[in-house]
This record gives sequence, structure tokens and C-alpha cells, in this order.
Amino acid sequence: MATDMDDISIPKRSRKRRIKPLDPGQTPQSPSVPTRANGRSDAQRRGIQSVETGLHLLAALAACGGPVPLSAVAQRAGVSPSQAHRYLSSLMAAGMAKQDPGSGLYDLDAGAIRLGLAALARLDVFARADATFLEFARATGRTCLLAVWGDAGATVVRWYPGTPPVITSLAIGSVMPLLRSATGRVFFAFGDREAMDAEARRALEADRADAPIDLEAIRREVRAAGGAQVDNTLIPGLRAAAAPVFDLQGRLAVVATAMATPAFDPKGDARAVAALHAACREVTEAIGGRWPTSGALPETVVGAPRTRRRRS
Repeated sequence: MATDMDDISIPKRSRKRRIKPLDPGQTPQSPSVPTRANGRSDAQRRGIQSVETGLHLLAALAACGGPVPLSAVAQRAGVSPSQAHRYLSSLMAAGMAKQDPGSGLYDLDAGAIRLGLAALARLDVFARADATFLEFARATGRTCLLAVWGDAGATVVRWYPGTPPVITSLAIGSVMPLLRSATGRVFFAFGDREAMDAEARRALEADRADAPIDLEAIRREVRAAGGAQVDNTLIPGLRAAAAPVFDLQGRLAVVATAMATPAFDPKGDARAVAALHAACREVTEAIGGRWPTSGALPETVVGAPRTRRRRS
């Protein structure tokens, strides 16, 4: 039997609301979830903000450096104690934070430690350094090299040409003199004192320089400046400045050195050195290290060479 469509009971609100046909390719939109201009729904935005706030609380807890009361976490995170308590409760449920039942103090739990160790295992100092020092060379025009401590000493492992590039006999694989190069002096100043002193004595015996060299004066000067600079000491016409990169344990990971030929106005050296130190700090912090905030940089440890060869 035919049915009159007007006899079907439809709520008045539904009758008033007309469904407009979609254009080809148009995606239907739920009327119950308002959206913003950027295409994200309010629910999505709230979810993302909650994750960001939770991670912000976790970072604040980590920055406290040990077990702390709720008020300290809230103050460092810049949120109210009640908001901090809610997020810390969720972090505790996820195994990322814990609360001592006796003192009530909060600290990181095993989940956060595992997460941090997993991130550290994926760190590659050279992958981080490549982008930073390529940009340094582009921005300053100074050719830059990275060196690590190897069996033969301070060995060049990366080379980032500047504009104009430095034409020199130095290349990847070159071993930099310990006391006559800016690179070597940074290793000498921030490396293991016993190992570096032994290397310095061998270098002095091989060099047989007429003028005596005050090793402690070099160490103090480099550490006070946070780096080393030489002019015409290694290669005539070449100026160099070097600075350290530290790893998570405060050890010297690599040394970065910027070079300049007479084509570069010496008046720009101070700015280039400042940029080099900023780049070293950026890489240090990217690999989990801590850059000193004031005073002389800390004395660190680099591995002593496994075999020691005298260089002529």
C-alpha cells in the first residue's frame, strides 16, 4: 500500500533542517563537533594540549633534579598545584612519575628512565653536528672541521667548507698537533689531565722548540676562554678558533674548529668565535650534555689513546 510521506512522524527540529547535497569530492562534516579555521576540532585541540601539558610537567619534574614536593613541580612548570596534581596522577599511572608514600615527594619513575635511555641510544653526535656546523659554515663563511681523539691524537673526522673555502693540506684523517693547533689545545685543556700531559711531553720532545712552553698556562688560558685560538702557528696565514662539545657524562665528545684565511677581515673573528661557541652549545645540549652557564668550562675526560706513536 502506498504511503504518504507527509504522514511519517519526523521531529520538528529535523523537518526544519535541510540536508544540502554535497559537491563532488566534499567530505561530510559532523554537526556535533565544531571545527576551527585550521581544520582541527576542539576535541583534537584539547587532546593535543593535554599531551603537551603532561610532557611539560614531566620535563619540569626532570629539571628539579631530585624528589620534590608538589608545589616545586607546579612552580617550575608554571601551573597551579591542583593542575599539576592531576597531570602527575596520570604520569604516575603511566609509570613515568612516582610519589614517595612517606614524604609525599615526586620524582621520575622507571618509565621515564627507560624512555630517556632509549632516546640516548638513538643519539648520533655526528648526525646532530652535521646540520649545525653546515649552517655555521654557511652563515659565517668560515670553513669548519670536527675532530675526535683517536689512537694518533686529535684526528679530523668532518670537514665543512666555507665561502671562500680554505685551501690547505689539512683534510679528513689529518692529525692536529696537540700544542700548536687550536684543536689540539682544546683537547689538552679539557681532556684527561694525566693522558694529555703525557702526550704534551712527547710533543715537546719531538718539537724541540727553543722557547720553553708553559703547559699549565696554556691549560688555564684555554679553560678560562672556553676555547683556543691560534694565528699563523700551524699554517702561515691561517687563523683558527676551536671550542668543545660535551656529552651526557660531561666528557669531551668532539672539538669544532673554525678557520679563516687573510680573505676574512680579522674584525669579524670575534663574531665568528661567538657563533662557534653557540653552535657547540647547541650540539652539546642536543646530545644530552649540559653547557656551563658561567665561569670556566668543566674539566672533562676523553679516552686516552690505545697506542701512542711519536710524531715527527
